[in-house]
Amino acid sequence: MRFVRKLMIGLAALAAVPLMAQGPVPAPPVKKAEAPALPAVKVPAAPVALDRADLEAWLDGYLPYALERGRIPGAVVVVVKDGQVVLEKGYGYSDVAKRAPVLPESTLFRPGSVSKLVTWTAVMQQVEQGKIDLDKDVNAYLDFKIPAYQGKPITMRNIMTHTAGFEESVRHLISSDPKAVMTLKKQMPLALPERVFAPGTTPAYSNYATALAGYIVERVSGEDFDSYVENHVFKPLGMTHATFRQPLPKALEAHMSKGYPDITQKAQPFEMVIPAPAGSLSASGADMAKFMIAHLNDGAGLMKPETAKMMHDYKAPGVGPLNSMALGFYEQWVNGHRAIAHGGDTVWFHSYLWLFPDSDIGVYISMNAPGKAGDAGAVRSALFHKFADRYLPGTEKPGTVDAKTAKQHAQMMVGHYVSSRGSFTNFLSVLGLLGQAQIGVTEDGKLSFPALDGLGAGARDWVEVEPFVWRDTGTGERLAAEVKDGRVVRMSVDAGSPFMVFEPAPAATNSAWLSPAMLFALAMVVLAALAWPVRSLVRRSYKAEFALTGPSLRAYRLSRVFAWLVIAALVGWGALIAAFSADIGSIGGPLDWLIHLLRILTPLASFGLLATAGWHLMRTFKDKRAWTMKLGAVLLVLAALVLVWVTLVFHLYGFDMVY
Repeated sequence: MRFVRKLMIGLAALAAVPLMAQGPVPAPPVKKAEAPALPAVKVPAAPVALDRADLEAWLDGYLPYALERGRIPGAVVVVVKDGQVVLEKGYGYSDVAKRAPVLPESTLFRPGSVSKLVTWTAVMQQVEQGKIDLDKDVNAYLDFKIPAYQGKPITMRNIMTHTAGFEESVRHLISSDPKAVMTLKKQMPLALPERVFAPGTTPAYSNYATALAGYIVERVSGEDFDSYVENHVFKPLGMTHATFRQPLPKALEAHMSKGYPDITQKAQPFEMVIPAPAGSLSASGADMAKFMIAHLNDGAGLMKPETAKMMHDYKAPGVGPLNSMALGFYEQWVNGHRAIAHGGDTVWFHSYLWLFPDSDIGVYISMNAPGKAGDAGAVRSALFHKFADRYLPGTEKPGTVDAKTAKQHAQMMVGHYVSSRGSFTNFLSVLGLLGQAQIGVTEDGKLSFPALDGLGAGARDWVEVEPFVWRDTGTGERLAAEVKDGRVVRMSVDAGSPFMVFEPAPAATNSAWLSPAMLFALAMVVLAALAWPVRSLVRRSYKAEFALTGPSLRAYRLSRVFAWLVIAALVGWGALIAAFSADIGSIGGPLDWLIHLLRILTPLASFGLLATAGWHLMRTFKDKRAWTMKLGAVLLVLAALVLVWVTLVFHLYGFDMVY
C-alpha cells in the first residue's frame, strides 16, 4: 500500500497550481497547543526609523540565513518610501553554476501573479478613458460569447475581484516549451472554463479571468497586450528591465535569473506562462520599485489620482471581517495597518508585493526557488510580519470569548473543507478529494488548521476573539466563519480570503470517509489481482484442481481481469502525475493521448469490475462455496462500488479537454 499512498500524495500535489499567492500544504498531526488560553496582545516596540542603514542591517540579519536554511539560491528585495527607494538589494545567486550575483538594477525575476497588478493597471487606464465599464457585461468587449450563469453575466468588477465564478483552469497554464505560447485571441475561447459560482458571490481565484481582462484591454485599445503595457506602463515609468514577452527579447536574455527547485539542483528552463496577462512578467527589482512608487503616489505617471483611489480603496464583500479584494489588489492588514498586495508563484519563482498607502511604504521580494519543503512561502510571510513589527508597529486589543463558548465554536468548525479555487466539473476534480483542508481541535479545545502551519515562520495559535473569528497570536492573522442556522457554511483566513473561501465538503465527496474507502478498495483490488496468479501457482505446485468450473470459473477470471485493468488505470494515473511533476506543461498537450486513454480505461475498468465481481458473488452463493470465498467476493463488490462512485463523482471519464 506504500505505492498507493505515494500515488495519492502525488495527486494531491497537483492541487498546488502555480501563479497563486498561497496554497495549502500537507497537514501534520494535530498537537496540543502550548500558547496561553487568552489572546496575546502585541506590545508595539518603540518605532524604528525606516532608513537604509537600519533596514539593510535588519535584512542582512534575516534573509541570508532564511535563504540558506530554505536552500533558496537567490532573492531580490526592494523597499520604497515617500517616493524614494530606501533599499534595493540582491541576495545569493541568479546563476549558481556561474556564481553570478543577484543585481537589483538589472537581474530579472519572474514575479508570477504579481504581474496581474500590471494587467489591472492597464484595465483601469481603459476605465479612465471610458473604453471599459466595470459593471457592464464583458461580452460587449469580446469576439466570442461567455454564457450567462443563472441568468447573470460577468462584469469587469467581477473579474478584478475574482468573483467571476470560473472553476480552475490548468491545461494551458505553464510550459517549458516556447511553442506552447499562443495568442490571447486563440486561447480565450479555447480555454474557457466552466462557471460554477454565481457572479459576485464567491471569491475563486482565476488566472483565466485575468488573461480575459488582458484580452479585453487588447481589443479596446487596439494594441496587442505586450505592446500595450510597454507603451502605457513600462515606458512612462522608465521600466527598462521589464517585459511580458515570451521568450524574452534578446536584449534581456542575459539578465534573466535562473529558476531552481532548490540550490542543490540544476537550473530549469525558462517558464512560458501561457495566459500571459496573469503572470508572464519578467522584471528587475529596481523596475518593481518604480511601479510601487507610482501606485503609492496616487498612480502618478499611470492614471489620475481618482482612478487610483477607485482601484486601491474598493472593498469587495468577503467573509466577516477578513481581508477582501480591492480592484485587482487584495488587502493584507497587519498591526492595524492596511496593505494592498499581491503574491505570485510560478513553478520556480516566488514573490510578493505589499503597498502601505497610509504610510507611503512599499515592499517587494522575489526568490528564484521554492526551496526545501516550499520554504519560500514561509520566508516571505515572515518578512511581511517582521518588517511590519519593526517599522509599522501598532497597538492591538483583541477581544475575548469565554472558554466554554470558544470550545463549542471550535467543535462546530471541525471537518473537511473544499476550496472555492478548484476544479469541479472535470477529471481534475479528484484533487478536491485529495486536497481537502481539515480543521480539528487540540487537546485543550482550541482550533487547529494544520494546512496553514507551513505558510508561517512559527506555530499557529488560534484564539477566538469574537464569535466565529479567531486570531493567530503570533502573526495577528484571522480565521473567520459564516454560520447559518447553527452550521458553518463557509470560512476563510486572512492570507487567502480575498480570493478563496472554504466550504464544508459535501457528504458525497468528503475525504473523511472516501479516502479510507479508496484505500480499502485499492487494497482489495490489488489482493484479488495478485491472488489469481499466486493461487494458480500454488495449485500447480500441489497438482490440485480448481474448484470452479463453467460460468463460475468465467466469472472469477473476468473479475480478476478487470481488477488488473483497475491496476493498469492506477499506474496510468501515476505516470501522468510523474510526467506532470517533471514538466507542468505536459498536461497541456503532450500527454493528451494518456489523458484520453485513462478516461476511457478508468470507467471501463471500474464498471467492468463491478459487473464481473457481482456475477462472481452471485455464483459463489449459487454454488454454495466456502464462507471465505463469499467474503472475498463481497469485499470485491464493495471495492468496485467505491471505484465506480469515485469515477462518477470526480468525472474520471469523457472527452472534453477543457480543464
